[in-house]
Amino acid sequence: MGRSSTQTATRGKRGPFGFILRYLRLAGIFAAASVSAQLEYRTNFALGVLGALLEATGALFGLLILLGDGQSLGGWSYYEAAVLLGLFTFIQGMIGGLLRPNLNKMAEAVRSGTMDFTLLKPIDTQFLVSARNVNIFVLPNLLTGLGVMGWALAQLPGVTILSILGGIVLVGAALTIVYAVWFMLTTTAFWFVKVENITELFNGLFRAGQFPVTVFPSWARFLFTFVLPIAFITTVPAEVLLGRIRPASVVSALVVAVGLVVVSRWLWLRAIGSYTSASS
Repeated sequence: MGRSSTQTATRGKRGPFGFILRYLRLAGIFAAASVSAQLEYRTNFALGVLGALLEATGALFGLLILLGDGQSLGGWSYYEAAVLLGLFTFIQGMIGGLLRPNLNKMAEAVRSGTMDFTLLKPIDTQFLVSARNVNIFVLPNLLTGLGVMGWALAQLPGVTILSILGGIVLVGAALTIVYAVWFMLTTTAFWFVKVENITELFNGLFRAGQFPVTVFPSWARFLFTFVLPIAFITTVPAEVLLGRIRPASVVSALVVAVGLVVVSRWLWLRAIGSYTSASS
């Protein structure tokens, strides 16, 4: 009976919930190690708080200059545009906190041959290269973004619990899209020597996400919707938060998120399958 219980426990650990808990536990360990190492530089954190507040204040002041006479920005009022700006700031913080400290190191690992050690680890390598490091110095950006969103949403009458919940789901889809795109761009390091310029190009184009996609000409709207899905990262989630729930846009955002994750996984498996160590 003891042997049967052991086998059952082993199967439980190997089940889907045990698998998820294992990787959540590993993510927590990685985050705790990163935080403990970075807390030695508290001055940098204080400067990050000041910088995030100044950046958000400057952006809001810029919106006030643009919309102070009562005009709209692509059909968006001041507070509606402020929600979009807060969301953009939050996502920028997630990029700086998780994507940059992890994925930008992938190219160097491939060039130097240290990717060999990553591939030998007894855990999923995509998870390892995506979650090993956390940059806590961008926490002020995350909090500032959430604060701006909350303040602006409180000024608008059409916001409901349903729109908030739907917006949270769409923000999750937006973060998934950003991760998948950035991960695919970085994975090209297995075939090309330097890819840092590619990710910086995407980051530069992503700055267009702080404005409603409707403010751009038709060709740019097409580009930021169907080529680079920036509209699904900022504009669509912000519209849902504001109560402008359009089922077609919501479904499209979720489909794009799932599709890009599948493609990024396929690209990663193909990349490590064709990988030849630089140290061999």
